[in-house]
Amino acid sequence: MKDETLEALFEAARQDRAEPSAALMARIMEDAMVTAAAARTAPRRQPTRRRSILALLVTAIGGWPALAGVATAGVFGLWIGYAGPGDVGRLSTEILGSAYGPGDLMPSLDTFLTEG
Repeated sequence: MKDETLEALFEAARQDRAEPSAALMARIMEDAMVTAAAARTAPRRQPTRRRSILALLVTAIGGWPALAGVATAGVFGLWIGYAGPGDVGRLSTEILGSAYGPGDLMPSLDTFLTEG
């Protein structure tokens, strides 16, 4: 198709404008008026209440049950710190002075791989 033919078709389409009928325009306006009236009488939503920082923190931790666990651990830690065991020094000396080192606690296959 050549440009002249295409331009002639476009010009014909520009001049042949289809106008909507009066009945269609009346139905559109009636529907618009009903919708506008319904929007005016619709109840307004209450604005959502913003949550406090404490509420957001409790939610981030996992709720009140998780917060109860954190509080229990904190109280238990304070109790251990205040009334701690008396022989902690002797216990640490026994652990650090033993013949076993940290390398003995690591699992390995060296004993199984020796030859002979």
